[in-house]
Amino acid sequence: MESPGITERIHSKTVLITGATGFIAKLLIEKILRLQPAVKRLYLLVRANDQVSAKKRVRSEILQHQIFQSLREKYETQSNSWFWAKVSPVVGDVSLKNLGIGNVDLAEHIAKETDIIIHLAASVNFRERYDTALAINTMGVKHVIEFASSCRKLELVLLVSTAFVNVDKTGILLEKPLHQYRSYDGLSELDISEELAYAEARLKELVRSGASEDVIRNTMKKIGTERACKFGWWNTYTFTKAMGEMLAYEHLSRLPIAIVRPSAVISPWKEPLPGWVEGISTLDIWIANYAKGYMKFVVGDVTGPLDIVPADVVVNAMLCIVSRHPQRPLDFIYHVCSSTRNPIKMEEFVRVMYRYFLEKPFVNEEGDVVLAQELNVQPGMVSFYEVMDTHYKKPLQDMLRRGLPTADDQNRYNRLRREYIITMVVSESYHPVALSRARFDDSNMQYLIATMSEPEGELIPCDMKLIDMETYLMEIHIPSVVEFISREAKRARL
Repeated sequence: MESPGITERIHSKTVLITGATGFIAKLLIEKILRLQPAVKRLYLLVRANDQVSAKKRVRSEILQHQIFQSLREKYETQSNSWFWAKVSPVVGDVSLKNLGIGNVDLAEHIAKETDIIIHLAASVNFRERYDTALAINTMGVKHVIEFASSCRKLELVLLVSTAFVNVDKTGILLEKPLHQYRSYDGLSELDISEELAYAEARLKELVRSGASEDVIRNTMKKIGTERACKFGWWNTYTFTKAMGEMLAYEHLSRLPIAIVRPSAVISPWKEPLPGWVEGISTLDIWIANYAKGYMKFVVGDVTGPLDIVPADVVVNAMLCIVSRHPQRPLDFIYHVCSSTRNPIKMEEFVRVMYRYFLEKPFVNEEGDVVLAQELNVQPGMVSFYEVMDTHYKKPLQDMLRRGLPTADDQNRYNRLRREYIITMVVSESYHPVALSRARFDDSNMQYLIATMSEPEGELIPCDMKLIDMETYLMEIHIPSVVEFISREAKRARL
């Protein structure tokens, strides 16, 4: 018997979505409503003070957004009433028990009605406070699973993680689970309860000592980085997401759980709006700062793959999992990545950026044209720090020693210092990814794709092989990033 397609799978179904105002969540909500108008209900968990505030957030941050324009046009004067007939904002917080839903009757009603849970809420800040990251990225999964356990007709819990919970720098990284009590490097014993207690104890120490909010925040960020490195992960984000996966794995035998691991997510390839950019993150930080002339050096292995994936491919892959996973529950982790199916090397990405801005130089806030320069890619952190000393640190020290008597001198110093700080932050944050030669296996995802009918494959295309990466970057993604940063600069001046 043929498995039901995605439109049949979500017909008359109730879906609970956490992190509903996030980038991927907006695209997912739009796609579900466009793909299957007969979905019964979407419960959207959002942080807010009360139900009125929650509805305002959903209205302003979702319904009125440009990516919902086609739906508004389709339903014309009825679009507002149609949307609210399908969508129900819910005041909540995944860092709290019962998902922070204070109304017990409402929580029980949602649990009774929900067929599918899609958990998207996360803190994606690489250097988030350790206590905050644990609460959202790790305990958030625990609270979602606890809530799922009370859902009477649950078909699937889809947890959105990241491919970078894998931190090996070489080889093929398989779609395999992570286990608690095992550090990634195998050198330490990892106990999540002990990590929670450790973070809580350190926070209490800081509060008792009378530390300022800035000191508390910076110290807890530093602790997160230290704990991640201790157990073999790159940063607080990937470490706490990994621990969330570990908690999920322990409940696999009693709940229908699937985990999707996208790599670095960038703008949509096709729909609902090609190149839609809501903020600057992942490799967009490289593009934005390179365009402005603030980043002339970077760390990376020029022959290694940069694993990037358009956001609509991620959304379509999630819907493919919703459609197909219930028939194949044994393999429950799915990589949505490009490094195996359609890799783009670091050197190719750098060349595309250079070619784009050579043809279309960026115009900065002062109206000056920023001439494109070839990005200097250093093969490791040692050589990178040497270059930074030569090109920035020593010249900055010399300028201070000589003094800055004029406004022009001060401006030159400020410009050079800004370049130095941005370049250091970008390379120190992203060098593990940029130096990696590993590739993410996506056999489980490819199996699901192969089971889709041709019409379903056209509805939710999620095979990275379909994309001409260079054309996508040159004609869709980079222009959209440039437009976004230019628009934000104009808005800041108003």
